[in-house]
Amino acid sequence: MTGRVERAAPTTTVIGRRPSDATEAPAAVPPPRLRLLPRVNPVTRLAAAILVTTPLLFTIDWVSAAVALTLQLALFLAAGVRPSTMLRRCWPILVAAPLAGLSMLLYGRPAGTEYWSFWLARITDGSIELAVAVTLRVLAIGLPAVLLFLDVDPTELADGLAQVWRLPARFVLGALAGARLIGLFLDDWRAMAMSRRARGIGDHGAVRRFATMAFALLVLAIRRGSKLATAMEARGFGARTARSWARPSTIGAPDAALLVIALSVAGCAIGGAILAGTFHPVWV
Repeated sequence: MTGRVERAAPTTTVIGRRPSDATEAPAAVPPPRLRLLPRVNPVTRLAAAILVTTPLLFTIDWVSAAVALTLQLALFLAAGVRPSTMLRRCWPILVAAPLAGLSMLLYGRPAGTEYWSFWLARITDGSIELAVAVTLRVLAIGLPAVLLFLDVDPTELADGLAQVWRLPARFVLGALAGARLIGLFLDDWRAMAMSRRARGIGDHGAVRRFATMAFALLVLAIRRGSKLATAMEARGFGARTARSWARPSTIGAPDAALLVIALSVAGCAIGGAILAGTFHPVWV
C-alpha cells in the first residue's frame, strides 16, 4: 500500500521578537514628567510664566534677556527637561527667534558704525545689538510658556482656573472642551486625507485639496460644536448657580516656592541689565 506523505509548511521565525509581538500596537510614548513640579498647581505655573516674561517686555537689551535665558535653561535642566525634548517642543520658537533678529539686523534703528547697506537695509552697531537683544528676548519669553506646561493635564488646569482664580465656570468648561477636541480635529484631518487618497483624489492639487478639506472640516466642527453645546446645556453646564467640582484644586508651599523662583529670575534679569548699564526701557 502506497501513500503520500504531505509536508507541513515551513514556519518563519523573526529573530528577537515573539510571535505575538507582530500584531501588537506600538505603545504610546508618555509625556515627559518634570521633577520638582508635580505638586505645583497648573495655574501657579501659568502665573510663574507671566512673572518671568512680563518684566522682559519693558526693556530692550541683551543682558537682561541673556541672564533670564541662562537661568531658565539651568532650572529646566534641573527639573529633568532633556535637550532633545526642548528641541522637539520648542522648534517653532527656535525658528522664529533668528527670523525676528534678522529683521532687526537689517531694518533696526541705525547707530554707530555702518558695515553694510542696501536701499532700506542697513547693518550698524545699533542694529546688531538690537538683533541680538530681540533674538534672546524671544527665546527667554517663549521657552517658559512652552516648557512649564509639558506635563499639565487640561482638566487640572481648568479646575485651577475655576476654583483658584475664580474664573466663570462656563468660560472654563468651554475652553476645556475646545482643548480636548484638538486631538479629535487632528484625527479627523488625518482620516479625511487617507479616505481621499484611497479614492484617488488626494495626490494632485495641493492648494485645492487643502481648501476643500478645510471647508469640510469647518462644517464638521460646527456640527460637532452644536451637538456638544446642546449636550452640555442639557446636563446643566449653563446653570447660573454655583457648581461643584469633582477634583478639588488647592495651592500650597510648592506653589509659593515656584513663584519666588520666578520673581528671582525676573529680578536677576532686570538687576543685571541695570548694573551693566544696558537697561533700555521700551518707552524711551
